[in-house]
Parts: sequence; C-alpha cells; structure tokens
Amino acid sequence: MSPARLPGPPVVGVLAIQGAFREHIASLARVGAEGREVRTSKDLDGIDGLILPGGESTTLRLAGGESGLLEAVAELRAAGVPMLGTCAGMILLADRLSGGSAPMIRGLDIEVRRNAYGRQRASFECELSIEALGAEPLRAIFIRAPWVESVGPDVEVLAEYAGRAVAVRQGPLVATAFHPELTDDPRVHALFLDTLRDNAMPQLRSKGEPGVRTQ
Repeated sequence: MSPARLPGPPVVGVLAIQGAFREHIASLARVGAEGREVRTSKDLDGIDGLILPGGESTTLRLAGGESGLLEAVAELRAAGVPMLGTCAGMILLADRLSGGSAPMIRGLDIEVRRNAYGRQRASFECELSIEALGAEPLRAIFIRAPWVESVGPDVEVLAEYAGRAVAVRQGPLVATAFHPELTDDPRVHALFLDTLRDNAMPQLRSKGEPGVRTQ
C-alpha cells in the first residue's frame, strides 16, 4: 500500500462498514473519481485515497478492529495516503478524543468531542462560509456531530460554526464534522481530490512519470 498513483481518474475507497458510503460514492462520481466500497483489507489495494464516512464511531471501532481493517487503514494513513473523514470519520482521524476515549487511526493533530451538538434529535442544518470552496456558502448537515476542541499548529481550520472548528485539513488529511455527501453539492469531495492530487504530484514528478498533470 502506497500513496496515490496519478495521472488518471483517482480511485477512492470508501469504508463501507456503515454510514452513507453509497452517497459518498455518488459524490465522487460527480467530481470524476471512481469510488470503491471497502469492506476488507484487500479492498484497500490500489486505491489513491480513502473516505471514512459517518456512522457510530464505537461500532466502527469494534467491527473494523475485529477484522483488522482499521489497523490496515492506519498503516495506509502512515504511508501518506490521503483521507477524508466525515462526522465519525473525523473522530477516527483525531489524535485526541475528549472524555478519555482512546484514539483510533489518528493522523490529525486535533482534539475532538463526540456528539458535541447533542443526540439524533439535535441534528441540524446551517450555511457555512468556507473560503477554500469559493464565495457561495455550503449547506452543512450535522447529525450527532462532533466538534473540534483544539487544533495543533500545522492544522488548517477550513470552517467554523458557533466558534468551533467543524472542518480542518492537515497535509493529505481532510475532516468535517458534517455530512457533505448528503447534499448535491460536491465541493468538499472536489477539495479532497485537489488535496489528493497535490499530495501525489511532487512524488510523481520526481519519478518522471509521463502525462502528469500540472493543474
């Protein structure tokens, strides 16, 4: 397992243990990427990036831990493969969790509070201003959402809501507290693909790969 192998349409795995993984795959198709359901470690072979969708983080820990899938994902992350974590996926990527829970995959220098906005009945939608996505606000859907309590010096805060970071980026890792896959707006997935390509290009140029795009 190694970082992205561009050029060509990227192949992005989507962890398919639970959550809206089919919606993520549909969003990837809108921005020109091939989505692949990831249920076993073997499904990780040959992917250029990985999406960790929403769901229940404890369930993800149990199901993915028993199968060895989360361990394989952690190895992939350590190898530098770009990842997008949404809602529970943000929790998986966080280095620190409020309340004493043990971190899982890690990689993002952030502290996250689970269910920070309340339980299911406290779900809500709002308009977020995200400079990296352009001038038009993004409709964000929060469902049993976490928020970011603190960020390290190398973490870029992409969006805030009510004074809390709800979208962040650090190197090849992007995470949102909301569910971008549940709207028809593909800009978060497009941003992730840009991050994926930016991460791969220096390596490909150094290898002299033919046909490497510069934009």
